[in-house]
Amino acid sequence: MAFLEINNVSKTFGKTTAVKDFNLKVEKGELVSFLGPSGCGKTTTLRMVAGFEVPSSGEIIIDGKDVTYEPPNRRPVGMVFQSYALFPNMNVAANIGFGLKIAKRSREEINQRVNEMLELIHMPGYGNRYPHQLSGGQQQRVALARALAMHPEVLLLDEPLSALDAKIRVSLRGEIRSIQRELGITTVYVTHDQEEALSISDRVVVMNNAQIEQIGPPFEIYNFPQTEFVAQFVGTLNAVNAEVVDPKAKILKFEGQQLQTAFSLDKLHSGDKVMIAIRPERLSFASQEKKANILKGKVQNITFLGAVVRIQIGIDSLNFYMDTFNNPYLALPKIGEDVEITCSAEAVLALKERKESQG
Repeated sequence: MAFLEINNVSKTFGKTTAVKDFNLKVEKGELVSFLGPSGCGKTTTLRMVAGFEVPSSGEIIIDGKDVTYEPPNRRPVGMVFQSYALFPNMNVAANIGFGLKIAKRSREEINQRVNEMLELIHMPGYGNRYPHQLSGGQQQRVALARALAMHPEVLLLDEPLSALDAKIRVSLRGEIRSIQRELGITTVYVTHDQEEALSISDRVVVMNNAQIEQIGPPFEIYNFPQTEFVAQFVGTLNAVNAEVVDPKAKILKFEGQQLQTAFSLDKLHSGDKVMIAIRPERLSFASQEKKANILKGKVQNITFLGAVVRIQIGIDSLNFYMDTFNNPYLALPKIGEDVEITCSAEAVLALKERKESQG
């Protein structure tokens, strides 16, 4: 049995469905991220696990115990909020020890646990400071320490880094992952930031329109998306509608150009429509190497992104993007130049046909 189980959980507010048929099993010590756009249901699901919302149907089980209707203070969970939610009139030590004080633990036990938490978040000596004397990153560390002080069995984080600048986010998410691994605590992490989810998670739950689109390890989510939404939402993607030419030979065509995929087309027939998806980093210039597929186009734009150079190539009426690593001696084509680009059959994903109305 999994340590945390969310079984057939749905949540409605009036006529609005916020979460529909959510099913997930999280193993002990695993970090799972809920990833998706605003309004997809990820925070509502987290709040149901925390006890701040009651499911309209379904059940939530933690370590074999049904907690579906238990209040938050009777669940073995710790929550870190997006807004930190620190008490401004309390110093750092009092904030961290607040839950222990409410639980009527001894002063000695509280002081010992607070010092342990300050060491864990690399802030010894900060106990007497107040929240307004801390940076955003330090406040979030304190919020994390407060959630962990009560020895929760499940740690819940609701977009904890969204208010911080980019460099601090990268640093702090690494610290959160390190602490989570050190403690071996089962963790659910909500974010709309795909890089954040991919970088720290054991598994990612991609959500859209109140439902789960796909669950899997970050590598699988990025490289083998199962739906158009996942393919489009996670990473940059070249996605176009195509037609099956020969399902046995796995040949597709679009805009008069043919491509071969390595993925099965056995359930399709000649003339069927599909969406093909190719990541920009899977493309390269055919003049440098030749792979199974070669496409002809014209360079439309070149964008310098630091470590990566993104080249926009017009293929008939469509635009493709190709990413190449930057180096000081990189030879780039000129805008307007005719080029051939290439990719392997394994780089061409074939998904259900894209519906233009979805934008």
